[in-house]
Order: sequence, then C-alpha cells, then structure tokens
Amino acid sequence: MSENPAGLSDAFDADVSMTRNDARHRYELHEADKLAVVIEFRDLPGHVDLIHTETQAGFEGRGLAKVLVRYALDDVVASGKRIIPHCPYVARFVDKHPDLYTQYTDQPGTL
Repeated sequence: MSENPAGLSDAFDADVSMTRNDARHRYELHEADKLAVVIEFRDLPGHVDLIHTETQAGFEGRGLAKVLVRYALDDVVASGKRIIPHCPYVARFVDKHPDLYTQYTDQPGTL
C-alpha cells in the first residue's frame, strides 16, 4: 500500500491523505479519519483497469475525486503499467489532460 499526503497547493483546505489499498483493490482518499472517495481497480498483467469512482455522501462537490484520480493515474504510470479507464469519470479526466496521460492509456475495447 502506498500513501501520500496532499500537497499545500491543492485547491481545498483539508487534512487529506491518499492510499492504494491492494487488499481491497481500490485507491482511497481520506479526509482526517473519514473515507471520502474510492476508485475501484483491477490489477492486470501490464495494466491497471480503473473501474469505478465513488464519492461518499457529504464529500461531493469539493474536487476530492479529481485529486484521487490524479493520484491513481500517476501511481499507475509510475508502476510502469498502462491505464484502462473503464470508469467514465476517469476517462473524462484523461481526455481533459491528454498531454499527461494519453500516451499511457489503452481505451477499453482496444485490447
């Protein structure tokens, strides 16, 4: 499991930490001690398939999902694997940041 506290340059003021929880097959963003956002994934040979992003009740509309998506995508790229963005939220994020992630992404159905 990897962990990274959010940097001071984030657009929100919160006690936020992010982890890759391999036992539960998900990335997690916690605010203080509460689970705020999860991204479920499947770890495949050569790829990480990002399946679903969910923001917990009470944490919506604060940009936390976007922070976790960037963390997850950067983690996949750093691992040397390729991204499969099955989750529509993740796919839109990749489309909005083509210079950062397109070269590391395989679209669902093209494999």
